Amino acid sequence: MKRIVLAVILVAAPVMLAAAEPAKDHYTPGLGEFMAATQVRHAKLWFAGKNDNWPLAAWEVDEIREGLEDAARLHATHDGVPVAEMIKTIIEPRLEKLDKAIATKSGTQFIAAFDDLTDGCNSCHAAANKPFIRIQRPTTPPFSNQNFAPAE
Repeated sequence: MKRIVLAVILVAAPVMLAAAEPAKDHYTPGLGEFMAATQVRHAKLWFAGKNDNWPLAAWEVDEIREGLEDAARLHATHDGVPVAEMIKTIIEPRLEKLDKAIATKSGTQFIAAFDDLTDGCNSCHAAANKPFIRIQRPTTPPFSNQNFAPAE
């Protein structure tokens, strides 16, 4: 019996050691993955603001900002397009307007700032030779398992 157990350990040991080795290549999300995540956050931001859930709206703006910072760092230029510079000059000022609208808890300012962000997204896409990617106000929540109303 002891020999069988020892044999199993000796045979399994190289497999276990191989599985414990760290990955040789690190995964870097492509620009498209960052943009898809940003689109989801954009939709969630809309429903948070429309429901006066200002803490969630602030969270989503921060998440958009973080994702775009990573995109700019990892894909500063993509297919000759100055992604990092466009995010800095076109999108960041619009996120700041959203920060202010959310801080004042103004639905009217939020809608204007949200639409301005959306226009910024579309101007970036057009400048990147991707005018067929057109972002708009969402009409239905992206997730049916999230309540966008403020917490009681």
